[in-house]
Amino acid sequence: MAPSHVKGPDLKRFMDKKLRLTLNGNRKVVGTLRGFDAFLNVVLEDAVDEKPLASSTSSSGHDDQVYIGQIVIRGNSISQFETLERVKA
Repeated sequence: MAPSHVKGPDLKRFMDKKLRLTLNGNRKVVGTLRGFDAFLNVVLEDAVDEKPLASSTSSSGHDDQVYIGQIVIRGNSISQFETLERVKA
């Protein structure tokens, strides 16, 4: 069991902000942070799965986006957080 003085992640300042999460396998998900816990499990709302297009399939050069909606992502599968909105320090 973890010691009682160890706190979970401090993501309060990112609440209600749009984030891009990089997951295992270089998968990227963009959505609005609605919740999190001590294990870094996160709840995203209006989530979109960004899938890179093969260079031969599209001339536009944009990622293919699949709307997911509300999603829970396990903390151990998140490798990077990136904020897409300005956050006050």
